[in-house]
Amino acid sequence: MGTQETHSTDPGLPTPTTAPGRDALRAILARPRTTLVALDFDGTLAPIVENPDDARAHPDAVPVLADLAPKIASVAVITGRPAAVAVRNGGFAGVPGLEHLAVLGHYGAERWDARTGTVSAPAPHPGVAAARAELPAVLDAAGAPEGTWVEEKGRAVAVHTRQARDPQAAFEALRQPLTDLAARHGLLVEPGRMVLELRPPGVDKGVALLEHMRETGAEAVLYAGDDLGDLPAFAAVEKLRSDGVPGLLVASGSAEVTELAERADLVVDGPAGVVRLLRTLSDQLG
Repeated sequence: MGTQETHSTDPGLPTPTTAPGRDALRAILARPRTTLVALDFDGTLAPIVENPDDARAHPDAVPVLADLAPKIASVAVITGRPAAVAVRNGGFAGVPGLEHLAVLGHYGAERWDARTGTVSAPAPHPGVAAARAELPAVLDAAGAPEGTWVEEKGRAVAVHTRQARDPQAAFEALRQPLTDLAARHGLLVEPGRMVLELRPPGVDKGVALLEHMRETGAEAVLYAGDDLGDLPAFAAVEKLRSDGVPGLLVASGSAEVTELAERADLVVDGPAGVVRLLRTLSDQLG
């Protein structure tokens, strides 16, 4: 089980609480040029805010990534957001040092490459438009409370309850009606931090992570996330470890989501803690 970050005295890096985590950190330090660093955006690189449109990367995140990226095999941001939105809110475009950054949006269905500055993606799943059209009636029938609001995400649609008077009660009341709506249109419901997202099946952060590992030829991985949508990426790293590939799992700590902390090798204090970890790692790599 992960614990709050504790620092080792020699390298200055947090000490993983698990043997696989400690092995992975040693491998990353020994062979950085074979390492992929993959990161969620909201809650990991950017603090959680009430309105997702207002989310911005931690002010030190981009400078740290730009310093770290040339020292390792690859840096990727894997997010449920549209790739272009994550690029805009993260400030990732046109940054020296991040010329090879990839932003994998919509859980990997979209890809933005810093080299070209363009987004590539398949055609949208037709069920998203159909579910979006039905959504107002479903929310009305379910008695969605004041403060519940819908976020249009292009290839997905999300219902937020954080601004309701009782966010958790609203979340639980809407979970089943939205699950039923998603099933009628061939979609899945991805629960998160006071949000229920309806999205197509067959794509998740684990699939995206494994594909990027293969593409880059990386032989070790550090993955950091904060929410339930990051669990497939955690599972992918655990599978890689069972195959002998070093992997370090980092949870960006949250009192709202404990599942990641329970499986992480390291738990850090939110985006500030993630940035501090990456800064220390980059400094160690020279």
